[in-house]
Amino acid sequence: MAEAYLELGTNLGDREDYLARALALLEESHGVTLAQVSRVYRSKAWGVLEQPDFLNVCVQIETALQPEDLLAVCKGIEQALGRQVRERWGPREIDIDILMMQGVDIETPTLTIPHPRLAQRRFVLDPLSDIAPRWEFDGVPVSLLAESLRADEPDQVCMPDEKATQRLAELRGSSK
Repeated sequence: MAEAYLELGTNLGDREDYLARALALLEESHGVTLAQVSRVYRSKAWGVLEQPDFLNVCVQIETALQPEDLLAVCKGIEQALGRQVRERWGPREIDIDILMMQGVDIETPTLTIPHPRLAQRRFVLDPLSDIAPRWEFDGVPVSLLAESLRADEPDQVCMPDEKATQRLAELRGSSK
């Protein structure tokens, strides 16, 4: 089993429900065990700015899947939850990205691990710091990358959302 980290984001519809349903589908996936879930973070859009705020979480999983198979699971969950293809970095029902995977450093036309823009995005680094502060990206702990990005990019708004975290916990509790 390999340790891996995923980021889930949503900014359309009932965002906490999309996150809860995506987490439930991850838990039901063969070869995937959900180990930790970060708090929910609210962030301003990145890339295409004129859209609703996102809710983001990062999760730690243990998986027996190969990277391409894990990607297929993530894309299958997005499809099952009704993700529509829109403009790049535009609004979405749910988005699941593979951030890092133990022992994996690959770049193919469809998958790059570690995620190539991981260190540029507070909506990734802040929740990832909740569950993997010591995990290193390019030799630097995630917590230090997050701290540096908060100082260097104050316009990237990302903050814990305790109400959304509580609602997600309630939705997950009722689905078990």
